[in-house]
Amino acid sequence: MKLQDLDIIVTAPPAPGWGGRYWILVKITTACGITGWGECYASSVGPGAMAHVIRDVFERHMAGENPENIELMFRRAYSSGFTQRPDLTVMGAFSGLEIACWDILGKHRGRPVHALLGGRMNDRIRAYTYLYPLPQHDISAFWTSPEMAAEAAAQKVAEGFTAVKFDPAGPYTLRGGHMPAMSDISLSVKFCKAIREAVGDRADLLFGTHGQFSTAGAIRLGQALEPYAPLWFEEPTPPDAVEDMARVARDVRIPVATGERLTTKAEFAAILRAGAAEILQPALGRAGGIWEMKKVAAIAEVFNAQMAPHLYAGPVEWAANVHLAASIPNILLLETIETPFHDQLIKSSIRVENGFVTAPDAPGLGIEVDEELARAHPFTGSDLHLNMQEAPCDYANGNAFVGGAPPEAE
Repeated sequence: MKLQDLDIIVTAPPAPGWGGRYWILVKITTACGITGWGECYASSVGPGAMAHVIRDVFERHMAGENPENIELMFRRAYSSGFTQRPDLTVMGAFSGLEIACWDILGKHRGRPVHALLGGRMNDRIRAYTYLYPLPQHDISAFWTSPEMAAEAAAQKVAEGFTAVKFDPAGPYTLRGGHMPAMSDISLSVKFCKAIREAVGDRADLLFGTHGQFSTAGAIRLGQALEPYAPLWFEEPTPPDAVEDMARVARDVRIPVATGERLTTKAEFAAILRAGAAEILQPALGRAGGIWEMKKVAAIAEVFNAQMAPHLYAGPVEWAANVHLAASIPNILLLETIETPFHDQLIKSSIRVENGFVTAPDAPGLGIEVDEELARAHPFTGSDLHLNMQEAPCDYANGNAFVGGAPPEAE
């Protein structure tokens, strides 16, 4: 069995685009005709350039190889060009291709991927959802409305979710960490208060940020949120400042979670060694793939830390997250995004039921990708999957975060 053909599909979820502006799906076919699907999470270059990187990684390190040899192929990609260090773009390319290899291996053996990772540890995996506007909400006003957020949270709890995530704390900018505006701290407190009153103790609050704060600013914000007992304070400082994040973890009585922008066990181990976080949030389509994150989960066990795979992408990466989560003892939560397009793209082959996910028993990832639907929604824009804001934090007029969604006009 050898890896032979690669196809890349860049599909754009319809507006308002929950999950990003585009998803990069990869389809690998072996010489004996077995097809595997993977997804490469957003990178620092546009999808056209990224497609060339993905193809180069495949042809240079994987074409003609037995898909069983994941460790070998990882070491080739990780070491390429005399690097042997975490690399966001190369690892993003490899990760999606690696996920496709697991899909192939499971189909070849007639077994689900989690069965190849040590077996099923968890029959049901607790899921969480980001708070998105309900049909009656003004989509622009939603992101600064504690009342609308509380309504959305109550609806999600009624659907069975026991954890909800929200991030009202102001802009993430290319300028690096900033001190939050007092108005942003006040708004964040109002969100926590309103949502806690709406859900009581039926759900955990997950306070999201995007690495946008200075260390002192993150500590100020985190301490203001402590009375509402969030389950986590997500990525409070830029991800390249491990010791700074550790200072936040020491000074704020909310567990720190991080990992969306990290790759490989090298970066996650540094977080654990520094005491910078107790909850790790790898994006499997970026972080090195399923096998590399299985290793990270094992390292996390040693530090008594837990895993909460991140998702701001499409359902193929989600399927990989589900199989990893099913196979590890230290899973905390699994992020999900429920939209008709997510569901249709994998033909409802994995779903959230009453706030929990069950890993499929079908071979491979256990999903059926609607290739025709993916191709019918090509990405034609010029933006990246997510954009950083150039304007600084507005200390006079306040800030409005729009949930990472592109405008409908795009």
